[in-house]
Amino acid sequence: MTGDTHAPRTTTAPGTATPRQVAVVGSGPTGLLLAGDLAAAGVPVTLVEKRPRGISNLSRAFVLHARTLEQFDARGLADALERKGEALDRVRLFGSLALALDTLPSRFNHLLVIPQYEVEEALLHRAEDAGVRFRYGTEATGLRQDADGVTLEVRGPDGGPNELRADYVVGTDGMRSAVRTAIGLPFPGRSVIRSVVLADVRLDEEPESLLTADAVGDAFAFIAPFGDGYHRVIGWHRGRDVPDGEPLVLDEVREIARLALGRDYGMRDARWMSRFHSDERQVPAYRVGRVFLAGDAAHVHTPAGGQGMNTGLQDAANLGWKLAAVFHGQVDAALLDTYQAERHPVGASVLRSSGGIVRLAMAKYPWTRALRAAITALLGHVGPARRRALGRITGIGYAYGAPRGAHRLAGTRAPDFALTSGRLYEALRGGRFVLIAPRAHEAGETGRAGERAGRLAVERWAGERRTTVLVRPDGHVAWAAESPDAAAVEAALTAAVGAADATARSDRSHPAPPDPGTP
Repeated sequence: MTGDTHAPRTTTAPGTATPRQVAVVGSGPTGLLLAGDLAAAGVPVTLVEKRPRGISNLSRAFVLHARTLEQFDARGLADALERKGEALDRVRLFGSLALALDTLPSRFNHLLVIPQYEVEEALLHRAEDAGVRFRYGTEATGLRQDADGVTLEVRGPDGGPNELRADYVVGTDGMRSAVRTAIGLPFPGRSVIRSVVLADVRLDEEPESLLTADAVGDAFAFIAPFGDGYHRVIGWHRGRDVPDGEPLVLDEVREIARLALGRDYGMRDARWMSRFHSDERQVPAYRVGRVFLAGDAAHVHTPAGGQGMNTGLQDAANLGWKLAAVFHGQVDAALLDTYQAERHPVGASVLRSSGGIVRLAMAKYPWTRALRAAITALLGHVGPARRRALGRITGIGYAYGAPRGAHRLAGTRAPDFALTSGRLYEALRGGRFVLIAPRAHEAGETGRAGERAGRLAVERWAGERRTTVLVRPDGHVAWAAESPDAAAVEAALTAAVGAADATARSDRSHPAPPDPGTP
């Protein structure tokens, strides 16, 4: 691989201005969503990826939850993904406990079973269309920060060292993140499950359900379809604790499936097999100066609940619009501090919930089995507890902190409100804030909202609601008030969106790094 022909020049002659940009390291789902959001907002972006160009089918994620699908809806991607995947109307946690999803307060009141590579492909095309510059076959090896930016040290396809200058760097480069190592952050935690086996196989018998998972005794197994005639099998046996590099044969996978599921469904023709270990880890800080971490570079969880990829994608949705607003000088850089404040607690919560699910599923001792039975009964019969559990698993139950005295809606996830022009998540497309005002309001009562073109859409409720609501680009409520006057609306807009005369800088005022042509 010789590298991408659109790779930016990485050195700047003394005395010349360095072109402004953001560098994203790692082109998994989190990095692709973030880079696409930044580029769509007019921020020059270089995405550094050590692998050659191409999307691997060796991914472990197979599930998109409701909140992630809402984020994709706000980018015009959800409907196409829905057509490629298969909807499942319940999520199974352990044993006989299956929680119905059809009552979720979301347009996506289901779980979408779809391989990670399909998600990556959709995000890749969006990022390319938005103008993201890709540097494949390029590995991040270190970085240096100063008051004006970050110098990212990389090793290109030719093996030689090089440098890339950026205003900000975001590490989305996975559990073994080179960016995290470069900024000296620890990754505390531990391995929870060792010697997990993976295999892509054909099956002689089709499983009864779209996702098949169960744990019996010392064995656990999970089966999901790729959609191309193959199924991904993930299994684990408590008594088989061997190194990741130990050879794996299909008979071992079949045996684990028979123990956990009662049969192996005629597994054959394995095209790929491997072992891995599942960790629970989280960095103490998602930001160090001008460097950020997102996705598996910031947190890793057990596969239980299918929350790992979803949590990383929601990290990206939270960070992207904030970086763009600060990069363009629309708001104070203090906004970037809210990324840590909002997303670190969510990552910690996912660690607890996914870890709790796997521990209960693999309960070994009488007291842990009794606890599992009690929780199963609680979730099966107590509505508020069940809704809270589903809110955590699907992501729609998370709210961010709001200032003391703020409206009760502030910080909460905004549902897909009905507007006179359509739906809220359609109005969010383009990475804009959306101000929703009562239909009875005159134009002047929404302050100088119209002077923030490109950053703000002004909409009206389809019904008779009296609340004025300002929704952030990531679908959370920034501010709300009951019948506010124009001055209150203008103050809220200035605080969240920026002053009315703070127009975003165009690509011409912050040109992309020059293209040196084919290397």
